[in-house]
Amino acid sequence: MSDRPWLSAYPQGVPAEIDATQYTSLVALMEEAFTKYRDRVAYSFMGKEVTYAQTDVQSRILAAYLQGLGLAKGDRVALMMPNMPQYPVAVAAVLRAGYVVVNVNPLYTARELEHQLKDSGAKAIIIIENFATTLQACIAATAVKHVVLCAMGDQLGLLKGALVNYVVRKVKKLVPAFQLPGAVRFNDALAKGAHASFQAPQLLPDDIALLQYTGGTTGVSKGAVLLHRNVIANVLQSEAWNAPAMDKVPTGEQPTSVCALPLYHIFAFTVNMMLSMRTGGKTILIPNPRDLKATLQELSKHRFHSFPAVSTLFNGLAHHPDFNTVDWSHLKVSVGGGMAVQSAVAQLWLEKTGCPICEGYGLSETSPSVSCNPVTVSQFTGTIGVPLPSTYMKLVDDAGNDVTQPGVPGEIAIKGPQVMAGYWQLPDETAKSMTPDGFFKSGDIGTFDENGFFKVVDRKKDMVLVSGFNVYPNEVEDVVAKCPGVLECAVVGIPDEKTGEAVKLVIVKKDPALTEQVVRDFCRSHLTGYKQPRVIEFRTELPKTPVGKILRRELRK
Repeated sequence: MSDRPWLSAYPQGVPAEIDATQYTSLVALMEEAFTKYRDRVAYSFMGKEVTYAQTDVQSRILAAYLQGLGLAKGDRVALMMPNMPQYPVAVAAVLRAGYVVVNVNPLYTARELEHQLKDSGAKAIIIIENFATTLQACIAATAVKHVVLCAMGDQLGLLKGALVNYVVRKVKKLVPAFQLPGAVRFNDALAKGAHASFQAPQLLPDDIALLQYTGGTTGVSKGAVLLHRNVIANVLQSEAWNAPAMDKVPTGEQPTSVCALPLYHIFAFTVNMMLSMRTGGKTILIPNPRDLKATLQELSKHRFHSFPAVSTLFNGLAHHPDFNTVDWSHLKVSVGGGMAVQSAVAQLWLEKTGCPICEGYGLSETSPSVSCNPVTVSQFTGTIGVPLPSTYMKLVDDAGNDVTQPGVPGEIAIKGPQVMAGYWQLPDETAKSMTPDGFFKSGDIGTFDENGFFKVVDRKKDMVLVSGFNVYPNEVEDVVAKCPGVLECAVVGIPDEKTGEAVKLVIVKKDPALTEQVVRDFCRSHLTGYKQPRVIEFRTELPKTPVGKILRRELRK
């Protein structure tokens, strides 16, 4: 494999390298946006539009409030809320004040939250009241001394805000009773911060911007240390990569992206929020993408150009009866990440929107984007594309040697300016994850072709070993997803006396008449013997992370 065979696949105008030194910090990038795009809408949420100027003013005030708590530069502040305008304000405030953002999944149990707060050493948390009981259950065991409470309606104006909060609290009963003595309401924190002074700290590219905890698909959740320069690099890489498609947005029309992925997830953090800041774009915040009806209802009110999502969301939306209430004709780029995109889903999405899904690949440890299909592709490739500008990818075998033959599987290893500084306070884990020549080992098994296009065949941990043969769940799932009557499916390995492990297939039906026999016949005609499922189970839904990634480990239980 020559040094970078993939460069020949780059669309015209996409550079081989990006210059991440043009900003000293993410704060510099944000402040440029606040000045340059002051009067533009930054976020649209439940009918309310928030400008760049408003985000600027509020985040500066909140930064002053946080500094008034006596936190030191580099202290960690946890953010635990869904997509709502307080999130970008809080991110900008924490970074402007010189602190480190710790993104927390709001659906965490008290045990998971306690682990992340203790591990990060967070001293403050900004949390939506809906999950305050979770915090109440574990706060005593953590270093958290300051709590700022957000409510869904905080930023929607007096009347609408009060109504939304009433519905959330009293009608839908989404806020269980809690006791957090000393907690301060978000709007009260802003009121106090307005009278406090703000001292802008000196921030450098190597300062820590965020601790992004890995999904824990491989075991205990670890904090990936992302520096300011890591995230800046990935924003610029993503911008350069999307340019051939986004340049087609008519002059004078504001680039608009759908943010249905949660902002606490690094994919949305970088590719929605930070990239929109860089380009002066508008972000449509979707608080609960699982509510497909409400999501489509919101999207029907907007013209939008970019839609990063996971395969399960593309699939759910495309199958929804309200799909055609949305005008998809302005969509320029659909980016699939977070999990493998199934070809059946990609085909349906292309038929229904006219915009192909460009599958990409990334990890929390890489801020996140590593590779992507060119945004100029007219059909689904079934690969994760080619490495982004300034990024190198290779495969290594179990002995640590480079795999040089196209088509031969190996562990995907990555080098580039977006790769994390290491795992938080885990030097041994960090050392284990790196090759001697400075590549980060992803834990994913892949192959490449002679043009430098990579393909993920699976997680190291998810591979099923049947009588010494490797079975990659992604492959089986991709086949089964094409079986008429299947809505979603997942594959795991189960112990088997004869073969060591066997394939178990779990299916959610689209057609109630679908039978086990139909699935078996379909698998028999598309998969070799050892890849065929030994056990088939039908369920009403699959366990998923809040991002929509299927949790195979839950199915293994």
